[in-house]
Parts: sequence; C-alpha cells; structure tokens
Amino acid sequence: MAILSVDLAFRHWSDLGIAVLSRPAQQAGPVDCELIAWDGSDLDEDQRQPVHAEILAGRLNHLCNVRGIQILLLDGPQAWKSRQNGLQHARLSERQLNTAAKTGLPGMVKPVTYRTFTEFCMDVYDGLCRRGWKRLSTQNHPGAWPERVLVESYPYAAWRSLGLHPLPSKRRARVSDLAAGFAALDAVVPLQVNRPPNHDQLQAIVGGIAGLALEAQDLGAARFLGQSPRREEGHWREGFIVLPVPPRRPANLRWLQNGTEKFGVPAYPCP
Repeated sequence: MAILSVDLAFRHWSDLGIAVLSRPAQQAGPVDCELIAWDGSDLDEDQRQPVHAEILAGRLNHLCNVRGIQILLLDGPQAWKSRQNGLQHARLSERQLNTAAKTGLPGMVKPVTYRTFTEFCMDVYDGLCRRGWKRLSTQNHPGAWPERVLVESYPYAAWRSLGLHPLPSKRRARVSDLAAGFAALDAVVPLQVNRPPNHDQLQAIVGGIAGLALEAQDLGAARFLGQSPRREEGHWREGFIVLPVPPRRPANLRWLQNGTEKFGVPAYPCP
C-alpha cells in the first residue's frame, strides 16, 4: 500500500511538494517515490493564487481515492495549543521539537508572519475531515487508527531524526545541496524516484517516510511527539507530530559528515 506526503504551501500551487511513497511487497528494495507536480494551470485564473485550502483538500482527497491511499501526511500545524498544556506559546509537540514557529491559543502564532500559513494548514485539515478523514488520535494501538488518517509531519526534524543534516532553506538551497541531501537520505532509506526531486518534493519524501512505518503498523520505526488531538472551546488543539527513525540495520554513515567536501556532489539516481 502507498501513503501520500505533502509539503504544504499556500502562495503558489507549484510550491507544493507532493510524493506518493510505497514499499515493495517483500519489504526489500528501495522505497518507490512518485513525485507529482500541480501548477494550478487547469484552474480558473482567480483560483490559481494563493492556493485555496478547500480546493487543495478536494484534490488531495481525490488523489487518495484513486490510489487507494489511507494515510496522508501534511507538513503543517493541525491544531492550536491547548489552554491546559502548561505551555505559554506552543503545542507540546512544538516544545519537544523546539520548532522555529509556535502555535498558541486560537489566532496566536509566533512569529506573527506565520499566522496565514498556520490558518491555511488547519483549513486543509478541516477540509479533509469533512471528506471523511480523521486526525491521528493514538500512538499505541494501530488497530484503532481510522482507515483514512491525517498525520502531521515535520521534515526539518525528520532529517535530524534519521541522523542527517536538514536541507538549507528553499531560498538558500543550491542544486548541489539537493543532490547531497538526496544521496544522504538514499544511503539510509534506499529510494527510487521518477524524477530528481526539487526542494519541496524532497521535503515531502523525508517527511513521508514515517507514514510507511504507520502503514506497516511498525511502531518501532516511528516517533510520536505531542498529545492526542482534541476539541476544546470550539477548536482543535494539540495533535501528534510523527517522525521516522533509522532502519534497524548497520550502516556506515561517516561519509555523510564530510558531504561534498570528500566525495564531490553525488548525482541523483534515476530509475
């Protein structure tokens, strides 16, 4: 079975990173990564910019229906902070990961420039929930997970959880950074892609690896941060962020520390 991972963006459709990930039936061999590009060119002109959360939710739901996908990962906050979590400005998951942006009580975001993106992400989650999806509500009992489950990812922390250096920001990343990042990830989790991934797609890939663990109900291959999502004062609060952990096999990763300085810039492997 496949999972869908999305690196969310709200300004331009072309900024979305969308990856369908699946493992071979024998659990051996590379993870298949089908990268999907949506540029919004088929939409009416007034719907192209910015990305409309309801339209995006509908398209993601349709893609999952067509592919039989039951696990959808989204890189973006799913809920506000609970008033009772003991923290002043953040959800528990954000505190545990020391995220750069913090989601506070409804309408409260740090930095304030993050608010538009935060509300867009929550609208996408809600749009999908209206179509039958549910936020992941337990970390211990895979059999209790709903068939169509929404999972919050965090690519920056996913890189670190796998023992790798995160990508530079999209604005600063060079082609050589993407090539080195892909090669490093491929050394830990072998990958097969249908095209060289751009920054957004590579973030979707690394964020989505935890989804493969959930699909296989392999709790040892995923880390759960935060608390179960819940309704509080008319809003969704808290929620888990799920990260991948390195595969259970020995690997010599010393070369990753040297990166391109020792080995040069590796090329993207293609199928």
